[in-house]
Amino acid sequence: MLLRMLYDDRLAQAAYLIGCQKTGEAIVIDPERDVDRYIKLAADNGLRITAAAETHIHADFLSGSRELAEQTGCRVYLPGEGGPDWTYGWIDSKQGGGSYDATLLSDGDTFRVGNIEFRAVHTPGHTPEHVMFVVTDLGGGATEPIGIATGDFVFVGDLGRPDLLESAAGMVGVKEGFARQLHKSASEFLELPDFLQIWPAHGAGSACGKALGAVPTSTVGYEKRFNASLAHAGDEKRFVDFILSDQPAPPLYFARMKQQNRDGVPLLGKVPEPRRLSSDDLAALDGQRVAIVDTRPWAAFRDGHLPGSLWSPTNVQFPMVTGSYIEPGEEIVLVCEEHLVDELTRVLVRIGLDRVVGWAQPADVAAVGSLETVPEMTAEEFKQRVGEHHVLDVRADHEHAGGAIGGAHNVAHTRLASRVAELPGDKPILVHCRSGVRSAAAAAYLRRKGYDVINLEGGFVAWENAGGKIERGRAASVEV
Repeated sequence: MLLRMLYDDRLAQAAYLIGCQKTGEAIVIDPERDVDRYIKLAADNGLRITAAAETHIHADFLSGSRELAEQTGCRVYLPGEGGPDWTYGWIDSKQGGGSYDATLLSDGDTFRVGNIEFRAVHTPGHTPEHVMFVVTDLGGGATEPIGIATGDFVFVGDLGRPDLLESAAGMVGVKEGFARQLHKSASEFLELPDFLQIWPAHGAGSACGKALGAVPTSTVGYEKRFNASLAHAGDEKRFVDFILSDQPAPPLYFARMKQQNRDGVPLLGKVPEPRRLSSDDLAALDGQRVAIVDTRPWAAFRDGHLPGSLWSPTNVQFPMVTGSYIEPGEEIVLVCEEHLVDELTRVLVRIGLDRVVGWAQPADVAAVGSLETVPEMTAEEFKQRVGEHHVLDVRADHEHAGGAIGGAHNVAHTRLASRVAELPGDKPILVHCRSGVRSAAAAAYLRRKGYDVINLEGGFVAWENAGGKIERGRAASVEV
């Protein structure tokens, strides 16, 4: 048996290629949309992809199962436990007509890829339809499983959050019920043998949990001992309270991902190849009609950028920012180093932003004559001007509750686009986060929308270090 993890650092997402070397067949579990990577990896190991599988209907990226089925003709294994609201709607929409070779799985169903057996176990809670796959290498003579692809059920150090369908997809009043389902699934997980390996779908940085570990894999035994959420599995109420507390605000694009993954991800074909733009091309861009994503260091962007540009670092914040601030139909131009063009383009298509039409070297921006700036204010300067600005805190609500600038409105930066119309247009807005990164991205977005925005240099940390007045407790949180 061959097992390879393909990890996406920016989306903190793991897909697994599992192959039977005796028969040359392979499966990809929880693939992303740019499937050429999986096809190449399989071929490099003398395998062909004959199956794809999903643990659940994802919210944080567009699935590549349909794409793999189109490009390889593989069979697709999908959860069939979700009920009518969470039944896959794309199975009968094959390109050119007809249906995909698809199997809907119920709890306990098994299938084989070569001499490897996969058993679906229904583990609701994160989502109603969620399954995990217990893997046994029959071809290697094993009589017991080696491990489990746990999807978004069990992570290293945490469990998948049960509130996303409410907080991201707008299903009001369901998170407590899903948390109780998750508790039942967790209690059953504790009965599994300690030796089983755990292969989760996410790692540290994912918004699908609140305390995911940076170690890529684990074992059942280790998670029984050290998983913070499983530690509360002996008491349902305590478990529910713990798992629902302090979850990060999900990005706005999660709702769109969930809907598209259920109803049908648009076929990609090949990854876009944006063309190199000159300084003259950049000067002709309209930042209101084209989403210009500038990835230069913040200081360089702050001091001079193309009018209407968005700003984002290239780390885990990149999909958070672009997915929250760019509409799917917008054309996109990247300002980044050449070696990042393909990487960032792939991240964008993984969240459904396909119209990446161009890119430019950072140095080319300086050659453009008319640039814009973003004003910043130090904490000391702000202390002298309290009351002159509308203060916007773009941290998560639990961060805001732990300590806030008096009177600040709190909207997480990943949710800002849905609330922007509520901001005042007749008063300067001072925006801040913890240290200045999230607020910098938010400031660029709001300035693109025409607001008079100032970024608080160093964020809340700088304000606290400067001795600024702080209010604590949830009463301090005033939503826009």
